[in-house]
Parts: sequence; C-alpha cells; structure tokens
Amino acid sequence: MTQRNCPDMAELTQFLYREVDFLDQTDLKGWIDLYTEDGTYWMPVIPDQEDPLNHISIFYDDKAMMQIRRHNLDHARAPSKEVTVRSSHVLGNIRLTEFDAETGHCTVKSNFQAVVYYGDQTIFAGTYTYQLEWTGEQYLIKQKRVDLINCDASHGSIIIYI
Repeated sequence: MTQRNCPDMAELTQFLYREVDFLDQTDLKGWIDLYTEDGTYWMPVIPDQEDPLNHISIFYDDKAMMQIRRHNLDHARAPSKEVTVRSSHVLGNIRLTEFDAETGHCTVKSNFQAVVYYGDQTIFAGTYTYQLEWTGEQYLIKQKRVDLINCDASHGSIIIYI
C-alpha cells in the first residue's frame, strides 16, 4: 500500500477556507458536497461531550439531514426566504492534530469566529474539529464538530450552518 505524505498545511488551510466560504456565500450545495456520503455535522451541547449518540446535542446531522435542511431553506415558499442569511467566518490557529500515513486521513482543528445575520446578528466562537478523509484525489469531511465556547448557555434559534 502506498503511503501518503503528511499534507501540506497550506493545502489543509485552503480546504478549510473553501468550506467556510461556501457558508458565507450561502452555497449549501457546495458545502454539502465537501462531505463524505457518511459524513456528519455535529454541535455538542456540553463542553467536552464525548459522543453525539449517547447524549443530546444542539444538532447532529448526517448528509441526508443536511440535504433536507438545505431544501427547506431554499424552498420558494419557505418562511426562511423572508430574511437572507448572511455570515462572515474567520478561522485561526489551524493545526494538524492527527495524521494516518496509510490512509491519508487526518484530523485538523481551528479556532473560529462567525457573525451570522438572520433577522438578528449573532456572534459565535469556538473550535472546529474536522475529521478529513483522503479519497486519493482530495480531502472530504467525515465529521465536522463545532464546539461553541458557550455551548451550554441558553440560545435562541440557531441557523445551524455556523
């Protein structure tokens, strides 16, 4: 089996920038296409939550659920059409935390701040943890975990594409 060299941090950084750029452009199709078929998007409800299956989460979506949410947001008669979702994401402290030379899979973390406007302006901050799967040609997201610094606080309605 051919081993993959450790990915270049510039390559990983550009991938993460592209991912949040899809969110800032409200291009949910492009964003969802960055996920593996069994990919998940998870926001824990407590700090250091170990898993999404044995505890409640703010959300835990598979790709099918992401597609349903996208469809609901894009539907011509959806109430969500009354207010445009706008966002701005800033990533920092991007770091490779795990790498498997046999598969090319890796885990990348970054700090983030996101300002989301959807009727009201809300500021989110925390850490993203990406489990990336190497397909032989590109990376895809196996899981994106969003750890808000105030995950256990009371929140209003959250547009989940943070």
